[in-house]
Amino acid sequence: MATKQKSNYKYLRDKWIGKHKELQKNLWDKHKDIVDWVSDNSKQLALGSVSGLMLLTPTVTKTIPNQAIFASQQEFAKVIDKSVFLISDLFHVLPSKVRELTPSEEDVITQTLTRHFGFRVTPELQGIRLNRSYGYIGAEQHLTRYSGDTMSTHFDNQTDAQKFFSSGMAPGLGAWGYFSSNGQLTEKDILREKYYIAVQTFLAPGFNEHVKEYVDFFKYKKMLVVNPNNGRVVVAIIGDAGPADWTGKHLGGSPEVMSYLERFDGAQKGPVLYFFIDDPEDKIPLGPINVR
Repeated sequence: MATKQKSNYKYLRDKWIGKHKELQKNLWDKHKDIVDWVSDNSKQLALGSVSGLMLLTPTVTKTIPNQAIFASQQEFAKVIDKSVFLISDLFHVLPSKVRELTPSEEDVITQTLTRHFGFRVTPELQGIRLNRSYGYIGAEQHLTRYSGDTMSTHFDNQTDAQKFFSSGMAPGLGAWGYFSSNGQLTEKDILREKYYIAVQTFLAPGFNEHVKEYVDFFKYKKMLVVNPNNGRVVVAIIGDAGPADWTGKHLGGSPEVMSYLERFDGAQKGPVLYFFIDDPEDKIPLGPINVR
């Protein structure tokens, strides 16, 4: 009996994973009614039975046998991708066109992200903010981590090399020079370069009046970068300044950041949210992060 239940669970799990990929692609533009329903019933979905799943993905009911229904709410909770709720929450507050957010919009998004990830997320930290918190992200190249670092020395495994070698290395250093200290490359240095973003520090309100203070503040500051279209989220650091205002882009992402967020081609100018993470004790790890 236990083997049969496990088989049924695996069958429904696989069906949901396949269907969820399709939902991520179409939810934003084509399924506003579903998004509205999810937003209004998110608590019931999270705590409810498999009927919530049936409402979300009605076509699945045609292919899932009755015996595949979960025996408990806990099994259902393991399968559902919580990023659906994040997508829904952001859908209702983000403007239809990419623009600077209003203070009230930022307040709602701040509360939403803080609630979904369990740590404080904010558009302003220590009285300093960027020129915007919602904008188009473009692709950046790899940055030199230490003197003598090249594309041939940049990767520690063949998988990453094959995937990201073609992005190349920027001709100059990042805004704060090499990531390593005294030529000693640490794991933290590697992760900082791997998950870096470039932001328009030079357009931050008050930057020209407090250049040194702002430059010191922005160095390696952690940010939460969110693709609101698919719910993919990365914890990154500010590792460079840019892009120029005339490009029409508002920030840039490392090859690894762009790949995970599924913003593959910078020319496509995909929108993202980018908010500061209040992490004075440096406890939140860099890299992809899931909704709680």
